[in-house]
Amino acid sequence: MPRLTLQTAGESHGPLLTGLVTGLPAGLRIDVAALNADLARRQHGYGRGGRMKIEKDEARFTGGLRGGETLGGPIAFEILNRDHGVWEQVMGPLDVEPEAAAKRRLTSPRPGHADLAGGLKYGRRDLRDILERASARESAARVAAGALCRQLLLAFSVRVRSGVLSIGTIAVPEGPRGFGDLEKVDEASPFRLVDRSVETAMRDAVDAAAKAGNTLGGTILVGARGVPTGLGSHVSWEDKLDGRIARALMSIPSVKAVSLGEGVANAFRRGSAAHDAIQYEPGRGFSRVSNRAGGLEGGITNGEDVLATIYQKPISTLRDGLPSVDIDTKLPHRASYERSDVPAVPACGVIAEAMLAFVLADALLEKTGGDSMEEVKRNFEGFVRAQKLF
Repeated sequence: MPRLTLQTAGESHGPLLTGLVTGLPAGLRIDVAALNADLARRQHGYGRGGRMKIEKDEARFTGGLRGGETLGGPIAFEILNRDHGVWEQVMGPLDVEPEAAAKRRLTSPRPGHADLAGGLKYGRRDLRDILERASARESAARVAAGALCRQLLLAFSVRVRSGVLSIGTIAVPEGPRGFGDLEKVDEASPFRLVDRSVETAMRDAVDAAAKAGNTLGGTILVGARGVPTGLGSHVSWEDKLDGRIARALMSIPSVKAVSLGEGVANAFRRGSAAHDAIQYEPGRGFSRVSNRAGGLEGGITNGEDVLATIYQKPISTLRDGLPSVDIDTKLPHRASYERSDVPAVPACGVIAEAMLAFVLADALLEKTGGDSMEEVKRNFEGFVRAQKLF
């Protein structure tokens, strides 16, 4: 059973986002500045919409910490939605102004979004009730929670990074990509590319899409270094760590595919060219001569870098709207337009880091147990020491 849990609450234009994380051990020192820096990274990127100019995301902790240190109980935080001020009459949790709400009523669902499916599922005639929660704005709370988990992982020398491989048809040069590429990503770059040689062409592609009222998707490499062997399990399908990682990454808005390691390429290779030969070196122990598996075998980490490529579709909110139907009249109608990004690929990488950090932190605590950082570290050291003696 997962040790860590994360619940988020709030709507895109509601008063705030709320996060609740349970399962972190007592005694973990939290660097709030580093956490808020991750929130700022999520807002970064070329071609982002106007919302990013309004919000300045910072987490305000309301429980679970004392003097910046975890207490072992649930950790609660909130992130203000500064845009709520102009939406208060429409999105007030207890009271709305009927005329203002009617003007913002959404009846033309966007293809590719949760609007229609969610409206049918929950019986909501105003599709804004779906849009507001399905919005990627919710991911800000996930990034804050992931930053907490990143700080736990760092205490055990596990690092998590990401970098953009492509946006639209513009891609970095092909070739084996690994964690070393992610360490070279310039966070000040508007695209967070693993190779900045295509940055000018990518900027031109985004500008062209924006001029045409269109949107772009892309691909991102996300990975972790320093992950010990033995996290996850082969004995039950729900414990397999590759499945848990894929689920977490697929939960990110607009992500429609995940490839662990060289999973897609391996499907077209012979077995002799798809797997990673094992070697043993005194002092280092077992390792692989390559990492096509992306650090996971049989649902268990094998000590190599954990790597995954995620594929984000273009955002479904287009300026001119795709063909749709008005749910009241049942007549053809262009899909409604809400303020949107052209690409959100660089930000998607930051969210992917948060989700990967959450899953790895959960798996680490699952293996080590412990209610305090001292206990977790003691158990971790014993686990690693036993592997060296294997």
